[in-house]
Amino acid sequence: MAAKAIIVFAEGFEEIEAATPADILRRAGVEVELVGLDAPEVTGAHGMTFHMDRVLGEREEADAVILPGGMPGAENLAGSEKLGGVLKSQLAAGRVVAAICASPGLVLARHGILDGKRATCYPGFETHFGPTTEYKTDTVVKDGNVVTSRGPGTAFAFGLALAAELADEETAVKLSRNMVFGK
Repeated sequence: MAAKAIIVFAEGFEEIEAATPADILRRAGVEVELVGLDAPEVTGAHGMTFHMDRVLGEREEADAVILPGGMPGAENLAGSEKLGGVLKSQLAAGRVVAAICASPGLVLARHGILDGKRATCYPGFETHFGPTTEYKTDTVVKDGNVVTSRGPGTAFAFGLALAAELADEETAVKLSRNMVFGK
């Protein structure tokens, strides 16, 4: 049975940080749903509107919940108590929580997901990390079942890291090679 991931979109999301991981994960055989925070159509920070598969529920069953960043998208995600509950349930169940750009600092830190973890984010948003979160400047940081990344330019590496996590390392390496990523 294929792994299932949901990517949660809020108004003002960073388009490349949502579309790139979705594409890579689908190529890896992961079932990916595009989920609107509270609407069936969501417009990104650069004016691109995406049609969602559905709207976020109070309870979610997925192997991974993935959050793009972007502004004001990350702020909109951070303001959702419903999403906070989903993230806490996800973490408690030992399933993957992943965020990129401003979302690690604004969303994951706010809901305690990064407490005691190593993480990265868009430069400057680490100021939102709590005192027990160790900020790293790596492209992608995985600590337990939490995966974080830095921004639009790292979206491809973020997607491949999630493919390795949700499919397997061999699939991620093959995708990287076939998509001519890196060397």
